[in-house]
Amino acid sequence: MEIDKKKYEEYVKQVTPTHSLAKNMAAAFLVGGIICVLGQFALNFMMNNMGMDQETAAAWTLLELILLSILLTGFNIYPKIVKFGGAGALVPITGFANSVVAPAIEFHAEGEVFGVGCKIFTIAGPVILYGVLTSWVLGLIYWVGRWMGIF
Repeated sequence: MEIDKKKYEEYVKQVTPTHSLAKNMAAAFLVGGIICVLGQFALNFMMNNMGMDQETAAAWTLLELILLSILLTGFNIYPKIVKFGGAGALVPITGFANSVVAPAIEFHAEGEVFGVGCKIFTIAGPVILYGVLTSWVLGLIYWVGRWMGIF
């Protein structure tokens, strides 16, 4: 029994992937930084060369980053970026767009209603749900606090 336990522990050590925290952080910083640089370049280009005000240029920049993420997800490139960059690719708006598009692509074969319609928010749904719920609760606390004169 003891021999089997030792063999199992050795097997677990062999198959368990090892991760370098420094390497993962550097990759996330690099990928997230590239996404931010692309966004800043687009923002500056629209403000300086297209005559947009900052608010309009920011809205168009977000749309462009989301479209880029959707296209890269559709061509199966964004998952490779995520595998390399981890949170650097998942945290920005591009990661959220990827989390909505990826299930839609995956379940498209099941049909528009039961495939795409039912599965599109399997990853992003909890984020949306708890984001809205938290916003509502914090808004209620703020409203009660203002009503009571605390804020």
